[in-house]
Amino acid sequence: MQRYNILWADDEIDLLKPHILFLNDRGYDITPVASGADAIDAVEKEHFDVVFLDENMPGMTGLETLSYIKNRRPSLPVVMITKNEEEHIMEEAIGSKIADYLIKPLNPNQILISVKRILDNRRLVSERTNMQYQQDFRTISMEMNDQMDHKEWAEMYKKLVFWELEIDKTENKSMHEVLEMQKVEANANFARFIEDEYEDWLNDPNGDRPILSHQLMKKKVFPQLNDEPFFFIVIDNLRFDQWKVIEEDIAPYFNIEEEDTYYSILPTTTAYARNSLFSGELPLEMSKKHPYLWVGDDDSEEGKNNNEAEFIKRQLKKNNIDARFSYNKIIHANQGKQLNDNFSNLLQNQLNVVVYNFVDMLSHARTDIRMIKELAADESAYRSLTRSWFQHSPLFDLLRMISDKGLKVIITTDHGTYRVKKPFKIAGDRNVNTNLRYKQGKNLGYKGNNGIFEVPHPEKLHLPKLNVSTTYVFATDDTFFAYPNNYNHYVKYYRDTFQHGGVSMEEVIIPIISLNSKRA
Repeated sequence: MQRYNILWADDEIDLLKPHILFLNDRGYDITPVASGADAIDAVEKEHFDVVFLDENMPGMTGLETLSYIKNRRPSLPVVMITKNEEEHIMEEAIGSKIADYLIKPLNPNQILISVKRILDNRRLVSERTNMQYQQDFRTISMEMNDQMDHKEWAEMYKKLVFWELEIDKTENKSMHEVLEMQKVEANANFARFIEDEYEDWLNDPNGDRPILSHQLMKKKVFPQLNDEPFFFIVIDNLRFDQWKVIEEDIAPYFNIEEEDTYYSILPTTTAYARNSLFSGELPLEMSKKHPYLWVGDDDSEEGKNNNEAEFIKRQLKKNNIDARFSYNKIIHANQGKQLNDNFSNLLQNQLNVVVYNFVDMLSHARTDIRMIKELAADESAYRSLTRSWFQHSPLFDLLRMISDKGLKVIITTDHGTYRVKKPFKIAGDRNVNTNLRYKQGKNLGYKGNNGIFEVPHPEKLHLPKLNVSTTYVFATDDTFFAYPNNYNHYVKYYRDTFQHGGVSMEEVIIPIISLNSKRA
């Protein structure tokens, strides 16, 4: 067992010998000193894991000593001990980033708990987390093998995200590999669930189905509209796990009224899912009613989402809502800053729709730019990079401005993304789309169907057919499509990248968060 070194500074240190012996017996080595000056001298000469510091010492006070120690050893944890419970002393000590604050008279267990919380916290958390996940592992596996509905699958995904984030916090990530295997199994079962249920969701209005992309604004956004300005923020490609890491930053400013999920339509891409979100229609309906607004796979990548404002306008009209609205798409930070500078004008609208493309751009940049791939080497790093961007983004500034005005906001996305690993060889003519997680076209050539969801009759899933023989194929599990031409290069380039368009919990089950300002 590791022994820790503790420095204890108190002008009545001789009276604390029973406490020192108590800690000695439990594996802690104590260096006692009787003044702030002696404490500073000891810190300069030796390494300590934690310092106990009496606030009321003659000569150099505890607060003065604390200031000196923090200047020289900013990472050294300091526990302030005092008889004085005056508020300003506690505030000053806390403002100086103390690790804990104890009031005399002390008891041995109180001291031991403080030490363990500071020195053994990560180890204890790691052990406890791994043990709890092991206990939950069997329950999760049994649930996955049952016939689950869409609500249960959403809860299953949330549970797996919870354990992923908890294990991230631990020092010993021995259970991470086990969790990854369980997520792979869950996604295989989820793909079968989608194959069985998705068509019925689209065609049976009376069936038990989740909220889908084309229903979201009508069911969640429009009921919020009144005389007060309301904000609807769509962060492209934001997964539920990414929401959970930025939630901590948002919590001081908003109360979470509802933390829910909805299901993206297929394909889980911006052209299909987000246009469906803003139009309130499925792709087949969009292609027939708005052929000049909705751009399909036979057209260039450019301009597939250039008509989102018009789609919103038409959906409002379709639902007999006469509301003044704004639409802003943010691709660059300067655009976000310009939007914030125009915030007072936004308050004249009943609905403000803001699309942020950064997270989607991050996932694509990770594919194309080696440095970004190294910065976001795994899921944990990808989440961390997302949070870092958010903390320094104009979006965070916008949310704080919304909070200051006491307003409500919904944060959501159009689809998630999935880390792909296994290539699936597929062939097609030059008109076949280039997306790695779904293909549509005629005469698609491939062997076997393991890892894919085949749709020979796209009209049943309300998908447009460019030709009579058009077929859609969606990747499931961690599969991505690769062409036979230059196959090895293609696989090497795209393996271990974040992609979307297919069927996985991460792509399909996506967050919708209703927030109310804490100033309201």
